Amino acid sequence: MPRLGKIRTTTYGCWGVALMFLLLIISGVTQQAWLFQLQLFLFGIAAGVTTTGALSLMLDLTAAETAGTFIGAWGLAQAIARGSATVVGGTALDIGRQLFGVPILAYGFVFCLPMLGMLAAVLLLKQVDVSQFRQQSQVAIAKVLAEDLE
Repeated sequence: MPRLGKIRTTTYGCWGVALMFLLLIISGVTQQAWLFQLQLFLFGIAAGVTTTGALSLMLDLTAAETAGTFIGAWGLAQAIARGSATVVGGTALDIGRQLFGVPILAYGFVFCLPMLGMLAAVLLLKQVDVSQFRQQSQVAIAKVLAEDLE
């Protein structure tokens, strides 16, 4: 990860996860068990790269004074994301069943959503500027500490 950088590592991981969702759809359509097993293995690697990069990046976007708060917020965001994904995935499956009437297309519709989410994450990662964050957060923390002293 040091050579690639945290943003690039996370970006590659997101691309990998998106590709694995596409491969999941393809393995379902072709009904190839070996392709599904390969996809699961590669999905684990891609998800691990994404998580490692994102967690490392989050720690870079954390001032030492607020590290505990950010780590707690990370855990809360993970829990909310998992719960939301369950509800949205179930709703999407119901919509897919009504639209297509064929289970393979309904599930393909469901797996397109996280694929699109990963592609959106790639676009958002282009907006991340660690040095600007550090500079702005130091100013904000100094301001808050100064107000506490008054």
